Amino acid sequence: MVLWGAIVNAAAIAAGTFAGLLLPRLHANLRTIATQGMGLALCVLGLTMALKSEQYLAMVVSLVIGGIAGELLRLEGRLERLGEWLESKVAVRGEGKVGKAFVTATLVYCIGAMAILGSIDSGIRHDHTILYAKSLMDGFLSILFASALGVGVAFSAIPVLVYQGAIALLAALLASLFSAEAIAQMTQEISAVGGVLIIGVGINLLEIKKIGVAAMLPSVVIMAAIMAVMRLMH
Repeated sequence: MVLWGAIVNAAAIAAGTFAGLLLPRLHANLRTIATQGMGLALCVLGLTMALKSEQYLAMVVSLVIGGIAGELLRLEGRLERLGEWLESKVAVRGEGKVGKAFVTATLVYCIGAMAILGSIDSGIRHDHTILYAKSLMDGFLSILFASALGVGVAFSAIPVLVYQGAIALLAALLASLFSAEAIAQMTQEISAVGGVLIIGVGINLLEIKKIGVAAMLPSVVIMAAIMAVMRLMH
């Protein structure tokens, strides 16, 4: 089943969130230091992914064009409004963290290398091993997120399911057009762009500066298109 890995991943995030909510709530100072730790770790992870790119110019072009496209489509505002809507539906002691938790967790879970590569493996080979490993990691991470940010983390399971499921279905459709080597190279470059976006998420968690990461999400699609054109031209 092509979508099985995505389904397991979404379920792991939901389960981890509720496990985190059952744990004793962390003191405000502990939540702050835990959030900062996650922010720093995400910056390091994103940098590691970004440095694997062999197409730096294509990365820059995809980030610029993707950011402009995302801004024109008002993706950042739409995602934030969705978070605010969730906030209005789920009252959590007036803390106002549901929207932030949903947006932050969604971005972290969706733009990692394993999300892309694992979904491609699910679609092409029906091999869900990578997504199973990602599910385990996301489950533990959601426990930490839920403890620090609250119940909003659980709602990120929905876009994760849709996003990874769409990649798996698209990969199954395009498998006949590109070789395994081409798909591996495309995945590497797409993941590198995702790494830059993850750095942005880390900076947001550290509250150094507000980065419009959601607005830059089309950059991933732009990079995929650039790599596909480059392969076809060869």
